[in-house]
Amino acid sequence: MKDYYSVLGVQRGANEADIKKAYRKLAREFHPDVAGPGGEARFKEVGAAYEVLGNADKRAQYDRGVDPRGGHSGQNAGPQGFGFEDIFETFFGAGGGQRQRSGPATRAQRGGDTLVAAEISLDEAVFGVKRELQVDLADTCGTCKGSCCAPGTSPQQCRQCNGMGQVQRMARSLLGNVMTTSPCPVCGGYGSTIAQPCGECSGQGRTHSRHTISVDIPAGVETGTRIRMSNSGDAGLAGGPKGDLYIEIREKAHATFERQGFDLHCTLHVPMTAAALGTIMGIDTFDGAQDVEIRFGTHAGSTVRLKGLGVGRLQRAGRGDLLVHLDVETPTDLTEEQTELLRQLAVLRSEEMPEAHLAPIGGGVFSRLREAFKGRV
Repeated sequence: MKDYYSVLGVQRGANEADIKKAYRKLAREFHPDVAGPGGEARFKEVGAAYEVLGNADKRAQYDRGVDPRGGHSGQNAGPQGFGFEDIFETFFGAGGGQRQRSGPATRAQRGGDTLVAAEISLDEAVFGVKRELQVDLADTCGTCKGSCCAPGTSPQQCRQCNGMGQVQRMARSLLGNVMTTSPCPVCGGYGSTIAQPCGECSGQGRTHSRHTISVDIPAGVETGTRIRMSNSGDAGLAGGPKGDLYIEIREKAHATFERQGFDLHCTLHVPMTAAALGTIMGIDTFDGAQDVEIRFGTHAGSTVRLKGLGVGRLQRAGRGDLLVHLDVETPTDLTEEQTELLRQLAVLRSEEMPEAHLAPIGGGVFSRLREAFKGRV
């Protein structure tokens, strides 16, 4: 059985792009218009190899030891090397029952989608931001305008298929001689060949360059959010349409505020006396200075909710809230005078030797702490 991989000069594990690249290079090298009549035999050999390896179904048959073009080596092959898989291809075409296309294929292909990451800070996620990003993208070739041909030239009708993009051949099966139709091995099914590829884009119809993209990142995005910019990705082959550009958000952690959904959380340390007597404390937020009311008798683990100071809601009006968790601090560096004053307070409150009062599991400071910080881990 013919070693089609060696004919194209590729490894057995080569991907579709490598196979196509190798075929196009050899086809241009040995095309009769370039190499003359002496290269015709080699040109046909290269076309036959690509006919098999360039088709996923035929390549799978070939790798199993069955040559879809007639030879065989091993199991699954019937008389004259015609495998059972070929029976389906004979009557239904490649793909096991899929309808064959009619006419030549177009070289133009849609460009691929492009993914780029954008790192933003928490305050940018709160309000949204406009960001300039540097992206490497494919553009339609400015020299050939996507035609893939050198200036002053154009694709030539394929002599093998007369512009049809398909060739027919007689194949023998268990049911007799049948006519099969397959993509032309010379032009690859396009119906035309490019004798003089564009030197700027090497016959691809596109080139690559760096672009500056302006992106409006809305409020409420978070790590993993993807923003789609339609028709802003890579230009397609041979003048094909552009793909899409996706910007994936990566949100940096903040030193003070922690985000949970559209709400923000922070911890405020409150002196013991302020928690007992009550006071107002000022804190810095993304909206500037804000007052936090500490009511008298505040316990550790209490929470103050500042409405509308959280993250903007993605694609909705309004914002989340800012939850300030209060941590009552017990002093550990008392002077003698302060210690004496606390002793006097304890006497006044009859708390010199306080009695122990156990609280139910459902109440008390640990329950309040658990509820206040629930979901933060």
